[in-house]
Amino acid sequence: MKKLLLILFLGLIITGLAAAQVARGGTLYVAVRTLDLKSSTGFFASNRGRLNYGDQVTVLQVSGRFVEICSVANPSLTGWTPSANMSVRQIVTGTSSTATTREVALAGKGFDQDVENAYRNQNRELNYSAVNEIERITVNEDQLRRFLEEGRLSMGDN
Repeated sequence: MKKLLLILFLGLIITGLAAAQVARGGTLYVAVRTLDLKSSTGFFASNRGRLNYGDQVTVLQVSGRFVEICSVANPSLTGWTPSANMSVRQIVTGTSSTATTREVALAGKGFDQDVENAYRNQNRELNYSAVNEIERITVNEDQLRRFLEEGRLSMGDN
């Protein structure tokens, strides 16, 4: 239990430090495979463009857990995204044929095959095939919007 609390505490400290570095004019890097930039912070806001894993951006403004960013490679490409999609550490992408994009993305967040294997050995009762199956599920924005409308659920707009 003490280990879990220590890990959670360290995670909060690291998250706080990363959030403190997200300031206007700061440099961030895309930490997800693909990132759709939105016209506002609302989930269903229109898309302005797409960035890829490792792309460098400049922070234009911060609003709560969202950041408005500008692509360094294409300054006309700006938009909003949750700050959780970004990294303050530079992400180096390579052309290695031995690592998938997903593996590179996880490694950028501190995960690699050794970490996963150690976790599996400590938690043998966990069903990883179910996780892999769930990761293959995709839902496009139109399907999600219909689901929310039919269930009379919040659209997630601010």
